[in-house]
Amino acid sequence: MPLLTVLALMALPFLEVWLMIVVAGRIGVPWTLAALVSLMILGFAVLRHTGHAFREVVKEADEAMRTGEQPRKGLLDPLMLMAGGILLVVPGFITAALGLLMATPFTRPVLRWVFAGWAARRMRRMQERVNEEFAARGATIPGQGPFGPEPGAGAPGRGGPGASTDRGRVIQGHFEPVDDDNDKN
Repeated sequence: MPLLTVLALMALPFLEVWLMIVVAGRIGVPWTLAALVSLMILGFAVLRHTGHAFREVVKEADEAMRTGEQPRKGLLDPLMLMAGGILLVVPGFITAALGLLMATPFTRPVLRWVFAGWAARRMRRMQERVNEEFAARGATIPGQGPFGPEPGAGAPGRGGPGASTDRGRVIQGHFEPVDDDNDKN
């Protein structure tokens, strides 16, 4: 997947220039330049508006972290607005279309839903990799057998079905014995 992303980013300037030439051939060079400049001005306006809102959201998140409460406002909407503004400032019609998708209020909930699903899948894959790494090192994972979650196993100490509270703490590490016979010779 990263290779496809790199190739797409390398091809983007060529696609933008090709699309600008095609649009200029259809509507004329002055109208194409006017459209690109107006999209850039719109991008600067979005960035200016987002900068103020972003500072407020970051200030609120900082205060919530100090008090240990949950932040009331999400950080994803201002980030999408900022990314949309940046994409609008970059000259080109493809980046402008992506920027408008991120900056438009009625498309942001859909993008938020897509991002939440992607993040959940990514977190699940990362957890599976961590569990595989623990299993490869011979470590036991509480509530897990050698072939995945134990059937009916609850979280330790939570009183779930099959939960065992007499197992004690699991401490990760390894043991390297010191050979005293080699030290004396």
